[in-house]
Amino acid sequence: MAGLLPFRDINVHASASQYAFTSPSTPSAPTLVVERPSGDLRLNDGPLLGSKRVSSIAGILGIIKLKLDKYIIVITKAQPMGRLKGHMVYKVIATELLPLRERPLHDPDEDTYYGLVKNLLKTGPLFFSYSFDITNTFQRQAQSDLTAPLWKRADDRFFWNRFIQSDLIDFRIGAGTSAGYRQQGREQAGADAFILPVMFGMMRITNTRIKSTPITFTLITRRSRYRAGTRYFSRGIDEQGHVSNFNESEQIVILHDNNDGLGGFAGGGGMQNGKVGADGQELQIMSYVQTRGSVPVYWAEINTLRYVPDLQIRGVESAIGAARKHFDEQIRLYGENYLVNLVNQKGREDRVKKAYEQMVRLLVSSATESSQSDEYSSEKLHMMQAGDRKQEFDRLHYIYFDFHNETKGLKWHRAQILLDQLKQGLIEGGYFRAVDMPGDTQGQLEVRYQQTAVVRTNCMDCLDRTNVVQTMLARFTLTRQLTDVGILRSGESQDDDEAFRNLFRNVWADNADVVSKSYSGTGALKTDFTRTGQRTRAGALQDLNNSITRYIRNNFADGPRQDGFDVFLGAYQPPTYIGGSLLFADRRPAFIQAVPYLLATSCFMVLIASLTRQLPNSTIWPLRIFMVFWCVVGVWSWHFIYSHGMLYVNWPKLNTPRWATDGYQEALGSVRQDALLSQLVTRHERGASTARVSALEEGKKRIQ
Repeated sequence: MAGLLPFRDINVHASASQYAFTSPSTPSAPTLVVERPSGDLRLNDGPLLGSKRVSSIAGILGIIKLKLDKYIIVITKAQPMGRLKGHMVYKVIATELLPLRERPLHDPDEDTYYGLVKNLLKTGPLFFSYSFDITNTFQRQAQSDLTAPLWKRADDRFFWNRFIQSDLIDFRIGAGTSAGYRQQGREQAGADAFILPVMFGMMRITNTRIKSTPITFTLITRRSRYRAGTRYFSRGIDEQGHVSNFNESEQIVILHDNNDGLGGFAGGGGMQNGKVGADGQELQIMSYVQTRGSVPVYWAEINTLRYVPDLQIRGVESAIGAARKHFDEQIRLYGENYLVNLVNQKGREDRVKKAYEQMVRLLVSSATESSQSDEYSSEKLHMMQAGDRKQEFDRLHYIYFDFHNETKGLKWHRAQILLDQLKQGLIEGGYFRAVDMPGDTQGQLEVRYQQTAVVRTNCMDCLDRTNVVQTMLARFTLTRQLTDVGILRSGESQDDDEAFRNLFRNVWADNADVVSKSYSGTGALKTDFTRTGQRTRAGALQDLNNSITRYIRNNFADGPRQDGFDVFLGAYQPPTYIGGSLLFADRRPAFIQAVPYLLATSCFMVLIASLTRQLPNSTIWPLRIFMVFWCVVGVWSWHFIYSHGMLYVNWPKLNTPRWATDGYQEALGSVRQDALLSQLVTRHERGASTARVSALEEGKKRIQ
């Protein structure tokens, strides 16, 4: 069994010709050797001589190729987060990139690629376990082959480092030539222990009590590696059926788990089940799964420096094939799908609502629809489902809830309207429940109930409104679970226990912040209400700060973040060449680049003039003329930037969206049509203007 799990301790031996990775706790295991600078892989049965340096690492995250060199990404520091069924889960705290070249070649593009990867690793919440598959829900784990290596069991959607593990995986299975390894065509089972799956998302494990009953309360949110990106640069669906900001949240309750503390895997050498708590009762596991993801049509929000971006939606019929792929997977994995849509039914968001509803009509057979209204909304609920069960897509149930109007004025309790509509589906869909199989050495569970339906929630961003609804559904299901096992009596709620109520609120508020920060760059809005049950002045100020920060980050900082996702996940693979065109250089015309500096200068000059003290006998009109001049320059600069916002958005430079390229060219064209400014733009333009936003064709590759 040990050979199927990753090593928990690895020593790195470095020399000019190779890196060697060994496990000191398993001296009989082979040594993984990575040749320098070629990157060839091999397993060595004996000790290696000539190593210059030895360091200890927590695991190998993967191998990534940038423009000029390959780097082995290793985990140098990991923080224990708690145990799940006796298995320790860790968070990645620090990483290091080991170059294959002994003397790195300096190149501006290489340095930028390197910085993008380092920043993603620094800011991304990454988790792993040496002995437990955190990429899969408990229900999927109960159906998986526990004799397979851990990396083979991992859910491909949430195996976040799958791309950078490609070299090791190809070496392990003996397939392909990209890794450049020896003994091609032969499987290398000894490599299994070096392949460590890592999950991106949120993990909170808490040992607590409810009504004096000890439980382990856990919340895991797994972010999909497909179509990953930032708020305005990743929307909707792609041709493979992957949607933006797709997250799977699993709320777990474990009863009678006597494994506590942070001392490591409690199972010792094996993973035998049948452990009992201090009261002699069997270990029970209950979990409930929800998902969130962008509206599955082709749509985008285009940054123009205005607070509300422009909305673009392609014809729904063009996305029907992609939507079929998406929901085919969702139905296969989760069963019945309850599609909860929370976008606004008025204004610009109404177009997204109508596109989603049109898509559902095209997918299900003989759609039947009904609506409800009240004094708050002309359409508080809109339900749609198949009239007859003729195909798999007839397992889709669409529910629109006018969240904006129904909860306006902090009337969050009115979200109960949506819960009442979903209650029957929640009861029929159930939740997962299992117990340990006594004496099972592989950790197999005895399944009592299975969850046969999922609620898929979305708003525009799948953040703030979605967080409120998912928390409400999780609370309802948790009360039902605790009632079913006898901890709560009928009519009681876990909210009756004040300590646990506060814990529950804070865990879900933390989840909201993590998901929001990963996508939008800031924490979620209105989490003060989620945590305390009421709005506070401090919370309102924090929301204002988050809104301003989102605007700044989404317009001026998310381009490099999106590039970082694309490089790390393999959506863009840097082409290999020496020298080159300086891909990340700012190639806008010099005049366009100078306007923000002109605005900053004018503000500075006005400030200086305002603070300048006048001598008693001096004339004041020269200073006033000076201030008026710089005020005019400042106003003109601000107006120019605001009117040509697409020239100043920090776009992704690797996989630039087509609509961004078109919008940039249109904005630049409007400047060239100006009789005065056209001379400045043409005369001082440095290189092709499209180079700033056009992605290079070579090196592009979709995630396989």
